[in-house]
Amino acid sequence: MTENPIYGIVAEFADPGLLVAAVAAVHSRGYRKVETYTPYPIHEVEEILEPGPERRLPRLVLAGGILGTLTAWGMQYYIAAIDYPLNIGGRPLNSWPAFIVIMFELTILFASLTAFFGMLGLCGLPLPHHPLFNLRRFALCSKNRFFLCVEAADPLFEVLEVADLLAGLDPLEVSEVYED
Repeated sequence: MTENPIYGIVAEFADPGLLVAAVAAVHSRGYRKVETYTPYPIHEVEEILEPGPERRLPRLVLAGGILGTLTAWGMQYYIAAIDYPLNIGGRPLNSWPAFIVIMFELTILFASLTAFFGMLGLCGLPLPHHPLFNLRRFALCSKNRFFLCVEAADPLFEVLEVADLLAGLDPLEVSEVYED
């Protein structure tokens, strides 16, 4: 029988100040695959940790909007000037002011779809089961507890070293988390 691979080491804190100090200590030791789980956002943690994938989302949404605009213009140009040209009242076949409404609509549609699916993709969703759900006390994360996880995917990860580091930061409990 093979042993489940370890996902990471988790420390539980009762106070957000202790969590911020722990994140600073872990980050200063060079660990970068670090995640916090809290009942509400803690901005000090965001300042310490490096930006996540959500920082790429605005560029993706902009690219989706530009793609929508170009798609609408290309589609209408093809229809009006190439596929079914109608010369009504001497107007040019490529009458871009008539294209503005559809260009706006497809810009909004493509940008919103890119935002939705981009956020799902960048956050790794859908994720029906996360390894931290195996911790019996993890349900307290949505109430009054603060969790810090150093993931095994970190290049500097050593089980005993990380466990000793987290145990020295005054947590309520330090646990190993396994994949399943």
